[in-house]
Amino acid sequence: MSAGSTAAPSPLPPVGVIGLGAMGRGMAASLRRAGYPVHVADVRPEAVQSFVAEGGVACDGPADLARRCEVVVSVVVNAAQTEDVLFGAGGAAAAMRPGSLFVMCSTVDPNWSAALEGRMAERGLLYLDAPISGGAAKAASGQMTMMTAGRPEAYAKAGGALAAMAAKVYRLGDRAGNGSKVKIINQLLAGVHIAAAAEAMALGLREGVDAAALYEVITNSAGNSWMFENRMAHVLAGDYTPLSAVDIFVKDLGLVLDTARATKFPLPLSATAHQMFMQASSAGHGREDDAAVIKIFPGITLPPGK
Repeated sequence: MSAGSTAAPSPLPPVGVIGLGAMGRGMAASLRRAGYPVHVADVRPEAVQSFVAEGGVACDGPADLARRCEVVVSVVVNAAQTEDVLFGAGGAAAAMRPGSLFVMCSTVDPNWSAALEGRMAERGLLYLDAPISGGAAKAASGQMTMMTAGRPEAYAKAGGALAAMAAKVYRLGDRAGNGSKVKIINQLLAGVHIAAAAEAMALGLREGVDAAALYEVITNSAGNSWMFENRMAHVLAGDYTPLSAVDIFVKDLGLVLDTARATKFPLPLSATAHQMFMQASSAGHGREDDAAVIKIFPGITLPPGK
């Protein structure tokens, strides 16, 4: 409910969401639909005000939000931003009451996430390692997936909030880390599939195959993948608006390779895909949709934007 509303108070406890990007905004909306009073904070005032207009409550940064909510959901880009949300100037950690829960939804190094659980416990705070997948549309409809790990008391504190945000909430262990491990394995597949889809479409274009016809055939054949169907539609439309950017996969496949390197485990496909996204980023496409990895291929004419 919005500030100043005369509606009856919700029987559910308030939940705070920090980060109203493509995923966070949808998650906040899903919580609100489920009946939770949703407090929000974002570095972009316009993102906060847009959600307030739909019934959210604005907070003046992470600390203000943490004082109001005993469940804080962080949906920022990476570990560095999470550190800032928690321990930077005006950070949430110092303002959270003992026994409060921090739900970390970013894609991060699993070892960093496991260590963060210990750092939070030293402050008397609960922690859930809870990266997410499914894209903005599924986040907005409450149909995304959460890969979670944490102590039983953290799940108890979350109550029904996780189910309000996600259709599938996987519990992968009673200590932080396994959620992030499963997420980076998912990102391995996602990044390799996008790179492979781009390579296939690029070959078709180079060979003079009609792009729309190729898309129609592949999406109804054994070679299809969810990523081909989703991302090559962006290529056909000439629309590289960043729902998930090239630089996200520079980061995420980098995490995949770092994890494997620690145990000297070979990942040849991941390494190649990472280099493809690196090449696209260095060519100036880092902030475009990750389908823009197709732009690294020479001698092809891409469908124009509409």
